[in-house]
Amino acid sequence: RPTQAVCIPAIHLHMSAATMQVSQKDFQKAQEQLKLLKKDPGNETKLKLYALFKQATEGPCNAPKPGMLDFVKKAKWDAWNSLGNLSQDNARQKYAELVSSLVSAESASQQKEASPEEGRHDGYETLIVTTKNNITKIMFNRPDRKNAINHQMYREIIKALEEAGKNDSTIAVITGNGDYYSSGNDLNNFTNIQPGEMEKMAKDGAVLLKEFVDHFIDFPKPLIAVVNGPAVGICVTVLGLCDLVYASDRATFHSPFSQLGQSPEGCSSYLFPKIMGLAKASEMLLFNKKLTAAEACAQGLVTEVFPDSSFQKEVWARLEAYASLPKNSLAVSKQLLRSLEKEKLHAVNSRECEVLTERWLSDECVNAIVSFFQKKSKL
Repeated sequence: RPTQAVCIPAIHLHMSAATMQVSQKDFQKAQEQLKLLKKDPGNETKLKLYALFKQATEGPCNAPKPGMLDFVKKAKWDAWNSLGNLSQDNARQKYAELVSSLVSAESASQQKEASPEEGRHDGYETLIVTTKNNITKIMFNRPDRKNAINHQMYREIIKALEEAGKNDSTIAVITGNGDYYSSGNDLNNFTNIQPGEMEKMAKDGAVLLKEFVDHFIDFPKPLIAVVNGPAVGICVTVLGLCDLVYASDRATFHSPFSQLGQSPEGCSSYLFPKIMGLAKASEMLLFNKKLTAAEACAQGLVTEVFPDSSFQKEVWARLEAYASLPKNSLAVSKQLLRSLEKEKLHAVNSRECEVLTERWLSDECVNAIVSFFQKKSKL
């Protein structure tokens, strides 16, 4: 859900008695304002709010450290503990400033939504979907989360691909809003899960992932990825299922599966060796090598790289020219190019999802994800 990036001002080192009173008043007002927010500010911001509230009301962290597998309580404890000896007055002040920035961001967002973009499709919260000049544009729209894909976003992308495949547009384009194309799977998908729910989570996740990738395999029109910034995980692997991939020279491509105790998906276990050769694919899928845009282009994953300064202008001019071509001719030609591979790709997708289900239930994967969150909390 879109919110503007929160910038927490530096701590004021000296506060007068009058300022402290104002700070307490602002703190109470902020608590009331927070209840009125309509949009979820995201887990990271909620953790900051929790930590500042605890620091403001109780002082430095005094609670025992939760167990490693209690992700939610541990994340809260880490956030509170990271504030160290920040004074209660300063914590109240920072809490009020953070809530104020959220209120301002939501107000700006509501004003923007009051004047919707031309051709904008309704019914999306994590995407901006528009159809204009014979192009359906599917834009990832969680810039505050680096366009990480949560469960809702998975379902909305599936819906957007279904609509784009049936409407009157000639081509469909996937891109990202903000600095990132997408940081891949939102790892918060793996939190808030009780031990007894792990098997259900893994099976449900595999079903959703299989359906998601199936929609890329079966998409009937030319599908073009416009990679405006760094791309990670699932948003890298499905690039092999796109017909063209245009990238800014500031884009990077990273699939850190083994780092997270997981395994390849998006048909990459089959398509990446075919596209770039087994040795280069292994370097990326097994050993987590991050590719620059130039490297990805040299290895065949990216069609063409553009300077970031002119990326949007050059790419969209080209896409509008493509969209003026005869629609049915493009669709029929794509089917000829892809038809012999479809059965194979669906089989690969099924097998990858089976293996991932096993990985998600393994101690190795759980420990790797816990380790990731621990490192992230120390940054």
